[in-house]
Amino acid sequence: MPVSSFTKNDFNVFTIDGLDERMEALKEHVRPKLEELGKEFTPTLSSLTGEEMFYHVAKHARRTKNPPKDTWVAFAANSRGYKMMPHFQIGLWESHVFIWFALIYEAPDKETFGKVLEKNADFIYKQIPADFVWSTDHTKPDTIKHDELSRDELLSMFSRLQTVKKAEILCGYQVPRERAIKLSPDDLAKMIDGVFKTLIPLYKMA
Repeated sequence: MPVSSFTKNDFNVFTIDGLDERMEALKEHVRPKLEELGKEFTPTLSSLTGEEMFYHVAKHARRTKNPPKDTWVAFAANSRGYKMMPHFQIGLWESHVFIWFALIYEAPDKETFGKVLEKNADFIYKQIPADFVWSTDHTKPDTIKHDELSRDELLSMFSRLQTVKKAEILCGYQVPRERAIKLSPDDLAKMIDGVFKTLIPLYKMA
């Protein structure tokens, strides 16, 4: 099944005022594309991870006032949800597309994973591509480029995951909107596939 490219209209959804208005636009313009990506990459990730994966398109159902600033489809080895588990995401903010491996604050095994990351820090530091990025908070668009991180700074992120209750770790790739809207469906699919293959070692450590 082919995927669809993202357009200016998709990114501009996040400039619409009002929760109901923005949610309507998300449902009309963006959610169908996230559904396509979910269906397209679930078999790929199942094969890469060796586990049956399921996709979950963000519904933003708990929101009562503030409209969402980003949206996504997540992939995890659980049909009920993904937040408690290591998972993958494809999504967008107004400014960019993101493709992540993520372990967020709801996950119960963060301390153990932090120790595994710490133990494998040299391998991770060498293997993650220079233009990939890291984040410690999935609710913010801010990231740190891998080639701007020292090994000690990376270790500090891994250590924080073990000791801070709300700590998170995300690693992946971002595509600025102006570049993203020029990608053909085939190019977008190939990019996502390549990023996921690069991130699989992190998932398997978790």
